[in-house]
Amino acid sequence: MRWENLTVESGGNPPGNPALFGADTVITRTFDTPEFRGITFHEIRARSIVNRVPGASRMPFEWTVNPYRGCTHACVYCFARRTHSYLDLDTGLGFDSQIVVKVNAPELLRRHLGSRRWLGDHIAMGTNVDCYQRAEGRYQLMPGIIAALRDHANPFSILTKGTLILRDLDLLKQAAAVTEVGISVSVGFTDDELWRTVEPGTPRPERRLDVVRTLSGHGIDCGVLMAPVIPFLGDDPSQLRATVRAIAASGATSVTPLVLHLRPGAREWFMSWLGHHHPHLVRRYERLYAEGAYAPKWYQRRITRQVHELAEEYGIGPTRPGMPRRIPLPEPVAPEPTQLTLL
Repeated sequence: MRWENLTVESGGNPPGNPALFGADTVITRTFDTPEFRGITFHEIRARSIVNRVPGASRMPFEWTVNPYRGCTHACVYCFARRTHSYLDLDTGLGFDSQIVVKVNAPELLRRHLGSRRWLGDHIAMGTNVDCYQRAEGRYQLMPGIIAALRDHANPFSILTKGTLILRDLDLLKQAAAVTEVGISVSVGFTDDELWRTVEPGTPRPERRLDVVRTLSGHGIDCGVLMAPVIPFLGDDPSQLRATVRAIAASGATSVTPLVLHLRPGAREWFMSWLGHHHPHLVRRYERLYAEGAYAPKWYQRRITRQVHELAEEYGIGPTRPGMPRRIPLPEPVAPEPTQLTLL
């Protein structure tokens, strides 16, 4: 593995970005336990943790925190696969099994939030790789991260497929009492066979919806990012209906569909998987994604319309881009009634 392209001396980072870590700080570990067998962890002491989103990005936020690189969820379509190539790591199996852990992420974030230059902007997490993947069960970085955000009353959001977020329920409640907190769970489909092959390292879709149900039961608004909707495998009207119906039953406050996109790195790995499992679909995918990483607008609009119609039928609605959801605060004891706002 080549770490030097991300160190101070190499100049391998894009202009204006500080080096991520020093090459001499990397500690590599393996654990001979069933849940981590075959996985290698590279522990680093990062130099920075708050990342600015490139201006050309479609993301509705400007700042992110990613305590991990690589993801044991092993989703065959994951758009973040390409980031492993920056370390000369394989974007296929290497992305699934070579996990970079920024062990000092909580202390770095706390220091950053306390800087006079930081203006308290929204910070998004889980937008690159899942911060509640299996590694979090061992390294437990998120409690310190959430606590730092809570202590500085800094707004944030979390997107996850991981059920481990429930471990931090009390911290999330505390944070929501002082700032805006947005939580979304990713469930693109409820088809069991499709889940086993495209998201082999994730909790079952039903368990993720149980997370939504639990959060809702504790007064926490939780939306569902219905992503990805996978063409020709998960986009049949009956599949869309079953998924939206299950999302509605979980108590989700919103459902937002997102069609599969195939960026470089993810595209090659996904198409290899497709050729092995569904060879008859390869030519259809080549035509559908002939213009680039995104499906044609007409296809995206069709899926969005179908999901929104189903959502209306089942009593839920789409989330507006960038709109955080806030955990409702308890009603204060006061002589005058207080109107609470859900953001």
